[in-house]
Amino acid sequence: MSLNPQSFRFRMEESVAWLTLDRPEVLNAITFEVYAELREAFLALDSEPGVRAVVLTGTGRAFCSGGDVEKIIGELFARDRAGLLEFTRQTCDLVRAIRACRRPVIAAVNGLTAGAGAVIATACDFRIASDTAKIAFLFTKVGLSGADMGASWLLPRIVGLARATHLLMLGDFLDAREAERIGLYHVVVPADRVADEARSLAGRLARGPSEALAVTKSMLNREGSMDLWTALETEAQEQARCMTHPNFREAYEAFRAKREPNFR
Repeated sequence: MSLNPQSFRFRMEESVAWLTLDRPEVLNAITFEVYAELREAFLALDSEPGVRAVVLTGTGRAFCSGGDVEKIIGELFARDRAGLLEFTRQTCDLVRAIRACRRPVIAAVNGLTAGAGAVIATACDFRIASDTAKIAFLFTKVGLSGADMGASWLLPRIVGLARATHLLMLGDFLDAREAERIGLYHVVVPADRVADEARSLAGRLARGPSEALAVTKSMLNREGSMDLWTALETEAQEQARCMTHPNFREAYEAFRAKREPNFR
């Protein structure tokens, strides 16, 4: 595929795309270029036929420490209100691209995760974390709202309103086991097993029914704003459509033949 980012590393392992933030000397802090290229990557991966799952991770002892103090935060003081709004919309566009990507996205949280990095991990569908992976939504620590990049929409749906309020207002770090206990991390493993655990999960998802997984992700995005009756009708419509997909027939034939299904 034509994806050739300059601000992070990209590789394909069979049908799984790996995106690796690679600025370990600054704990993989994000620059304007990283925001833009990650957004473009997720938009491209959404329709790339050879991609069935995506893994996002970091190099070194951090997943992502948030916005680069010198290359983003320092520069923002020179902007007027319109320029600041342009930037905050750019950050939100990355989360929008992750959530809109029809491929399941796994955050392999290899270490420290803070600020924008914490929201990016939260926007992913799965979070596999190192037992050393501390995380903080520390926006209020720097005088900004905890409602950043969709955090106040995403986080309550994962950990509940009370815990989200605590995390977003106080900005405290959570250790890995506590993050797992409250449901923010799906799985916590030793640091040297994070990539293997993410690879195993990505492989399982990649072998799954891609259209059904894409519809599931879409409905998880959409149903939060629906009443029950609207949700029931929408699910009925989408499920009926999935029943016309070849994967539904393949699952049936595989069951009858007592073999594993070969999903498209």
